[in-house]
Amino acid sequence: MKKLQNKVAVITGANSGIGLATAKLYLQEGAKVVLSGRRQEALDEAAKALEGDFITVKADVAKAEDNKRLIEEATTKYGKIDVLFLNAGIAPVAPAHEITEEHYDTLFNTNVKGPILTTKEALPHINDGGTILFTNSIVSQKGFDGLGVYSATKGALRAYQRVLTSEVKSRGIRVNSIAPGPIETPLYDKMGLPEDVVKEMGNGFAQQVPLGRFGTSEEVAKSALFLASEDASFINGVDLEIDGGLSQI
Repeated sequence: MKKLQNKVAVITGANSGIGLATAKLYLQEGAKVVLSGRRQEALDEAAKALEGDFITVKADVAKAEDNKRLIEEATTKYGKIDVLFLNAGIAPVAPAHEITEEHYDTLFNTNVKGPILTTKEALPHINDGGTILFTNSIVSQKGFDGLGVYSATKGALRAYQRVLTSEVKSRGIRVNSIAPGPIETPLYDKMGLPEDVVKEMGNGFAQQVPLGRFGTSEEVAKSALFLASEDASFINGVDLEIDGGLSQI
């Protein structure tokens, strides 16, 4: 039997990278999937590569009304939710002396407020015994220049996850997060840096990884499948590093 047969999964930030790779894998494993993203054209393009029972919903996690509408559309279509994967996130770079209020607000609205409010809207609709999964990052454990606010958002998300794990324990809902290291995703292209700087940054990251390379979105998706499935039935409250060993040595 497929690992997510007839389960309903909602994935934010699903139009590319880790979110899209996970959506493909969940569909292959029998899930009904709701993919959300900020750009309709990106969702339409992503849909061309998908097979199975799914819908797309244009929604910006930084907007409270969009989070509410996302869950409304998901439950109108499929009823209850079994897997809520809060994957959407951004990582623009700014060293400490260049941080602006706009930079701070943009990051915290998307990376912290978004997942928290989406969780709030979804909780009444998540089946007992369901799963909530966050995309965190190893930046909450290691310091990388220019990523101070981004790191702060991921640290906040990790702290919130711990409390949520306790608050939903009576319903048997498991709460976990994945913490990718250097992964080949469009996130790096969205940092607002010149291409050569991004390439140099990527090479530097890869040299620090014990396995000597970037990971792939597909490798992260396999962990997202594991944590959402019954294979991980006694795994709860963890932050799973998927980084080729970068955070471990």
